[in-house]
Amino acid sequence: MTKQIIGGLVAHVDAGKTTLTEALLYQAGQLRQLGRVDKGSSFLDPDQLEKQRGITIFTHQAALDYQKLHLTLLDTPGHIDFAAQTEQVLQVLDYAVLVISATDGLQGSTRTLWDLLAQYHVPTFIFINKTDSVGADVPAVIKQLQSSLSAACVDFTGKTPTTGATAEAIAMQDDAVLESYLANDCLTEQQVQSLIQQRKLFPCYAGSALKLTGIQELLDGLAQWTVETPSTGDQFAARVFKISHDDRGNRLSWVRVLSGQLVAKREVLPGEKADQLRVYNGSKFSIQQSIPAGGVCAITGLTSSYPGQGLGQATTAPQPRLQPVLSYAIKIDNDNPRPYLAALRELADEEPQLKVEWLSELQEARVQLMGTVQKEVLEQLLAQRYGLQVQFTNGQILYRETINRPVEGVGHFEPLRHYAEVHLRLEPAPRGSGLTFTSHCREEVLSHNWQQQVMTSLGAKEHRGVLIGAPLTDVQITLVGGKGSIVHSVGGDFREATWRAVRQGLMELRAQKGCVLLEPWYHYRLTVPQEEVGRAINDLQQMGADFKLTESGAGPLTTITGSGPVATMRDYAITVRNYSRGQGQLECVVDGYRPCHNAAEVITDHQYDPVADLPNTPDSVFCAHGAGYPVKWDQVPAMAHFPYQK
Repeated sequence: MTKQIIGGLVAHVDAGKTTLTEALLYQAGQLRQLGRVDKGSSFLDPDQLEKQRGITIFTHQAALDYQKLHLTLLDTPGHIDFAAQTEQVLQVLDYAVLVISATDGLQGSTRTLWDLLAQYHVPTFIFINKTDSVGADVPAVIKQLQSSLSAACVDFTGKTPTTGATAEAIAMQDDAVLESYLANDCLTEQQVQSLIQQRKLFPCYAGSALKLTGIQELLDGLAQWTVETPSTGDQFAARVFKISHDDRGNRLSWVRVLSGQLVAKREVLPGEKADQLRVYNGSKFSIQQSIPAGGVCAITGLTSSYPGQGLGQATTAPQPRLQPVLSYAIKIDNDNPRPYLAALRELADEEPQLKVEWLSELQEARVQLMGTVQKEVLEQLLAQRYGLQVQFTNGQILYRETINRPVEGVGHFEPLRHYAEVHLRLEPAPRGSGLTFTSHCREEVLSHNWQQQVMTSLGAKEHRGVLIGAPLTDVQITLVGGKGSIVHSVGGDFREATWRAVRQGLMELRAQKGCVLLEPWYHYRLTVPQEEVGRAINDLQQMGADFKLTESGAGPLTTITGSGPVATMRDYAITVRNYSRGQGQLECVVDGYRPCHNAAEVITDHQYDPVADLPNTPDSVFCAHGAGYPVKWDQVPAMAHFPYQK
């Protein structure tokens, strides 16, 4: 019986991921001729931009049959600027192949991908590519993998995993398997498969995709050691992982069917039917009438779908961990901005994290991006796909805000014939956790229905801080009390009271200096000639970065690693190339948010007045003598109808 596996190829840019995809398809007999990325002839980089740049920008699909394995391959972007798209794909994979260069070893973005694979619990094979290159050292790379990623990275190249030293190394990864191995002096195929599936074992293969060495062994390994993911039931469930548009402008929703089956012409979203079910292989596709559990296809006919969305019985996935950290303004020197906005919104449909915003008073659009390469690709897309020329301004840092101590916020909304009061406890949450909402309010205090209105309202908008108006993050918000009126309260009243309660609490913290401005930081890897190390360290100190010399004295180049603010390091790569005469290289990967290194300066520059931000007001409305009247935020706790806890 043929097993169906969805596999994704992920890698640092230039590790040879797309070349490996070509080699796998060629070795399995799916391609008659081996394409080359550098010649623009690769099977899975059909887009014109990809041919020009020689990198994968969009996720592509191909399929191969080998022995009793039907493998659907999803080739993902390698450049860190497009890693959010890769992250969406990870949510629908059975297995991943992480490609690593035998000459470059682990890179910063490789570690980011490794963390994402762990986050989404994706069983992972590793292929060490470019073993034919000068300086390739496979044993050194495997040693680096074991020390930096996991001791469970075990070399399978030319090995028999069920017996001998390799089996012993595998057995060491699990106590129960080790006990079985000591009793039987061998491992079963099922034990190896189970360890891989549980992410307790990561098989490593090595070879050259360009020279087709090691490809047969990797295919054998995928055929032998993978296990088909069982369907979770008969009811239809699927997850969207990508939105794109074909050459005719048809909107495509790419999905993985998790259970049941997807049938053409059936309603999969309220009022929206799946018109065509396309199974792609490169740029070509076949139309199917149904897709079984475990299958991947592109659906036409859906207009409201988005990446991460659950269809049928599937839940919607959380927001991607990787978020843009730069905001670019696009000047539109045209009396009719509609074509520009339409194009940008279609691109934002494909990549929701662009978050296009139109500022009519400035006649400019703003988009959020990961970095310079994504900006350049966006410029080219607008020109080639839509015939539009645009000019980007310098990118601005996307700041966020959080808190460093707890507070109770109160919101009261009582214009005539309306009534709602909400008390929320705001508490600091772990770094990177975002906003979380919960209720510790008894139903005899506030009815279940009204509590649901509060919880819905908390998640209905992007809450903003009160320092510069940046998005709020890493805060747990708990409903602790409130009041409603059987006669006058409606759902909209609790929405108003809830939003005001969040802002009122933040204003209390602002007065106590309990609000914190956050900025994005990079994890960087800087390689410079030895004679420039002093210059580099001085620059890093000036930029507020920390640093560690990880390699020194072993050759003409020295490697420095560490973390630093995006605001100061974003253009440093150009400086490095200049003073190192092209020998130096800086690789940066976004490493989350930390307290802003120059918060006072940024706050002063923004000149944000939280009280004047009327859509996010911290003030409340009370009622007296038959009329509503406004109450300033600092007076609200004293006038609250429900007991206020300081």
